[in-house]
Formats: sequence, C-alpha cells, structure tokens
Amino acid sequence: MQIINSITALFYKEYKIAYKNLYDILTIILFFLLGIFIFVFSIGPNEEIFQQIGIGIIWTLLLLSNNLSIKRFYQNDFKDGNLHLLHMSGMSYELIVLVKLITNWFFLQIPFFIFIPIACLMLNIQNDNIYLILLTFLIGSPILTSIASISGSLNLLNNRNIEIASIIVMLLSIPVIIFSFGIIKAPPELIKPQLSFLIGILLLFVSITPWICAACIKIAIRNS
Repeated sequence: MQIINSITALFYKEYKIAYKNLYDILTIILFFLLGIFIFVFSIGPNEEIFQQIGIGIIWTLLLLSNNLSIKRFYQNDFKDGNLHLLHMSGMSYELIVLVKLITNWFFLQIPFFIFIPIACLMLNIQNDNIYLILLTFLIGSPILTSIASISGSLNLLNNRNIEIASIIVMLLSIPVIIFSFGIIKAPPELIKPQLSFLIGILLLFVSITPWICAACIKIAIRNS
C-alpha cells in the first residue's frame, strides 16, 4: 500500500511540475511548428518536394524537439534529493524511472498527436500517410522518451559535457527514424513486418531503460 501511495504521489508531483512548467512544453511544441514553417517558406509551394521529404522533415523535427526534453528527466530531482527520498519511501530506482518514463511520455509526447496532422497539412502530405505517421509516432515516441531518459541519467554522471547526451539521442534514434520512414514509404505487404521490427525496438528499450537509468542514478548518488 505504501508503494502505491508513493507511485500516486510521484504521478501527482510530475503533473504539478508539468503544469508549472507549461511554458517549457509550449516552447518544445513551438520549436516543432516553427521548424515546419521555416521549411515551408524556404522550399516554397512545391508539392513534389514536400511529398519526397515532408515525412523526413517531420521526424527530424520530432527528434530535435525530443532533445529539448532531456533536462526534464532527473537533474532537478537529483539536485533536490527527491530521487533518494523516493527510494527511501519504498520505491526501487527502476520503478521510479518507469513512472517518470510514463509521465514524461504523457505530458511531452501526447500533445504532438494534435500538431502532427497540422504539420502534415502544411506540407501537403496525403491522408493515408498522416495515419501512418501517427501510428509510427505512437510506437516510436515511447522509444524516443526512453532514449531521452537514458541520456538524462548519463548526464548525472557527466555534468561538464552535457552535449554528449544529445549525440547519444541522435545515434540511438537512427533505427527509429529508419523504420518509421520505411513503414510510410513501404508497399502494403511490407508494412506489417516493419511495424513488427519497430514494436520490437520499443519492447527492447522499455525493458532495458529502467535498469540502465537506475544504475546511472545509483552511481551518481554514490559519487555525490
């Protein structure tokens, strides 16, 4: 019962932080939309080019927007000692990471489901492709959140070169972008196999992220 109360308290705490830092979430979304505007105005009204590179533009900006959320994961809780206090309340570090994964995905990634169709309309992307983009983002966004979580936990061990975390996000996100883009461009008979690969990547990251992040948090607390 105590663990359930701790989990509930952590969810509520993350909700309050997200509401308090609503400006940061809006900034990430604004960055995504401004990126779309820049591409639209720089390329001009050329629908053929949009059909060829529009999907890549959306996924690239989603990846860059995800980079902006790395600092939201553990830095503040680590500095305030909240991670250690949550652990003392009966929650394992792995469970803390899992809860923060869910809350960060919900508050940071869910809003993009509203703005991705708007971006697709601006880039004149076909309706069938919009559905596939949303489907791949539904699967790929938890992967991006997991990668950001790993990068955020590694930052606890390396406060000097925080740019390394962004590089890690870029490298680990390459398979996600490859399969997401491939699913949209693939013929109908190859969509399901590639979706299966993407789901496999999701299950892999969901299974390893809590352990990796928990290990980094333990080392950081031990060295602090």
